[in-house]
Amino acid sequence: GDQALPILEIIPKGGFYNFTNKYPFLNPQAGGGAEHVCPAKIDEKKTAEIQQLALRAFRAVGGRVYGRVDVILSDSGEPFVLEVNTIPGMTEASLLPEAAAAAGIGYSDLCTRIIALSRARAEGSRR
Repeated sequence: GDQALPILEIIPKGGFYNFTNKYPFLNPQAGGGAEHVCPAKIDEKKTAEIQQLALRAFRAVGGRVYGRVDVILSDSGEPFVLEVNTIPGMTEASLLPEAAAAAGIGYSDLCTRIIALSRARAEGSRR
């Protein structure tokens, strides 16, 4: 539906959120990694602003049912959309299920909701 999940903040252990920091298990000697904070430590007003921006961006690209919108904040706190991912990772270790869990939506419930919304949308388009 039109629900924005809690914002998940990614804090790389060093530098940018690059391949080494995203997948530290592939090269443990590199010392990468990142901390995930969910919900992000952002005030309520800024959180609402970012969530509305994410929903608008998702709708603008024709996103349906579920997705993930990556946003970055400038040094002054202005949000910018980096990417709208209409098919985000769905492993139990992926970012979307992690944000859903912070909203009290377990992995199996998340999958069930995605299936139910997809079926309802498909059945509605056949009428």
